[in-house]
Amino acid sequence: MSPNAKTPMRAAILGVGFMGWIHTLAYQRSQAADLVGFASRDAKKRAGDWRGIQGNFGPPGEQIDVSGMNVSESLDGLLADDSIDLIDVCLPPHLHVDAIHKILTSGKKVLCEKPLALSAEAAGSLLKIAEPGQLMVAHILPFMPAFRFLVEAKSDGRYGKPITGRFSRTISPPDWIPDFYDPEQVGGPLIDLQVHDAHLARVLFGMPVGAHCVSHNQEGVPKRYETILDYGASASSDDVTPVVSLAGGVIDSPARGFTHGFEVSFEKATLRFEFAAYGDGSTDTIPLTVMHNDGKLERPELGEQDPIDGFVSEINAVADVVSGGPMHPVLDAQLATDALKICEMQMASRRP
Repeated sequence: MSPNAKTPMRAAILGVGFMGWIHTLAYQRSQAADLVGFASRDAKKRAGDWRGIQGNFGPPGEQIDVSGMNVSESLDGLLADDSIDLIDVCLPPHLHVDAIHKILTSGKKVLCEKPLALSAEAAGSLLKIAEPGQLMVAHILPFMPAFRFLVEAKSDGRYGKPITGRFSRTISPPDWIPDFYDPEQVGGPLIDLQVHDAHLARVLFGMPVGAHCVSHNQEGVPKRYETILDYGASASSDDVTPVVSLAGGVIDSPARGFTHGFEVSFEKATLRFEFAAYGDGSTDTIPLTVMHNDGKLERPELGEQDPIDGFVSEINAVADVVSGGPMHPVLDAQLATDALKICEMQMASRRP
């Protein structure tokens, strides 16, 4: 339980799909939060049969015990339960804004799985009505070990300021998402996938003033892209203007299930990490490596890396906010909105 919590946060999940299942596993492990309800239009899922759920990490869904839980067909059933502190929104992206608006006006707190919305304008409409500490966004990467190390290095200044960054994120064709390239449903690779790296760039380097993007497009939406973010001229000659690039998207092969990584240079050291999962079940990893400017190499021990543990850390941070603690920086909905603005900068500047 978080230091500020007197009793565990009582949460309910809206939308039982892959991310709803992953969040459920995190609640099961958390001592700071209890999952006390969920809403789903699927009668089998309301009966506890989640065995059809499967994604690109974590275990497949299971039969769960729903006894004693608030099991609802719609959001209204959760909002009517005064004992629920927070609604964890795991709906498809195009349903986020309407649901969150309804939750916010009810007075309950919200954790929304990324992206907060399909546009920065829609996300901004939610910021306008949210009370302080009421709206949080689940950008998970800073809670994962290698990425957490990176964000903490920026926060505590152990290697000086970050000055360059290269982020990549690539998947095989997401054929299980029929509307993947539809801007009104999912938004394509920029909004659904690379928003993670846009969020990281915002956390580490601040807000760029523009972007220069080259892409291959599908259905008018960037499919593969290379982007340089523009941070403008430094106000002081003593400051180094950040050089930051974002790359990735979808490749036309099911052999490469997923790859992500980064190389970030600070004033005193460069940090590198990459992980790849292939279609045959094999994986490659470049473990987190710190290359100090004096030539010393360091490979920090990050311990076991069960991806669910990152979600537990995220849920615990949310519970701390709900119990009256300060907003955790990476949960801030303003940063999530800025990440969408960065994606839109890329969209507006792209050329084939």
